[in-house]
Amino acid sequence: MTVLPPQSPDQETAESPSSPARLLLVDDEPGLRKATQAYLEEESFCVETANDGEEGWEKAQQSLPDLVISDVMMPRLDGYGLLARLREDERLAGTPVVFLTAKGMTADRIAGFMAGVDDYIPKPFDPDELVARVRSVLARQQRLLAEAARFADADVGRLAKQITEIRSLLGQGGQGSSGGKQRSRGETPQQQFTPREASVLQLVAEGLMNKEIAKRLGTSIRNVEKYVSRLFGKTSTSSRTELVRYALENHLVD
Repeated sequence: MTVLPPQSPDQETAESPSSPARLLLVDDEPGLRKATQAYLEEESFCVETANDGEEGWEKAQQSLPDLVISDVMMPRLDGYGLLARLREDERLAGTPVVFLTAKGMTADRIAGFMAGVDDYIPKPFDPDELVARVRSVLARQQRLLAEAARFADADVGRLAKQITEIRSLLGQGGQGSSGGKQRSRGETPQQQFTPREASVLQLVAEGLMNKEIAKRLGTSIRNVEKYVSRLFGKTSTSSRTELVRYALENHLVD
């Protein structure tokens, strides 16, 4: 394994983030796992390891890593199973995943990408290439997060206006027509919503923005946007003001 020459302080400052990226390395080969961990740590990453997908899943839930590097063929839970669990978890769904595996056929790579993996490196691999790919995936993730934050902030003025209207509605008791859709006979408004949708609705009614709701519920802004969109669809409303009016008229919020 070739070790890169040490960087100058200026290079380290330019290339390293304020805190090292937290990686979770999941592989059932002890020798490869140890060597890869050592090399990544030499490159200033903070690396936690797991013996298989099941242990990797447990550690991912605890540490919420910035990126997961996983083998595919492992006992108990393979890489595809681990990836599926990550993508189904609200806190980990957006975590980048790199498959590191001996399976290098085109069909296997396609299967990995179709399952939602972010990159795919066949064994044997060059450690320098692994580091480059990890940094590339992390940089792409940062760009996506920055873009999502930009869009989240783009409509702050419009949201602020809607929040003012919502608070006015709360003061008036929500009287007036909601314009919401008619429910089927015997269906109560509460039965339309999942528990998480109901929680989002309550926080929207309190005048919280998506960022604040995401922080309160321990989820992502993207997931909050998804729930708000579902609420619009289920109530045939098109703005937060209409949604809150609907909720007040049907006694869905405190």
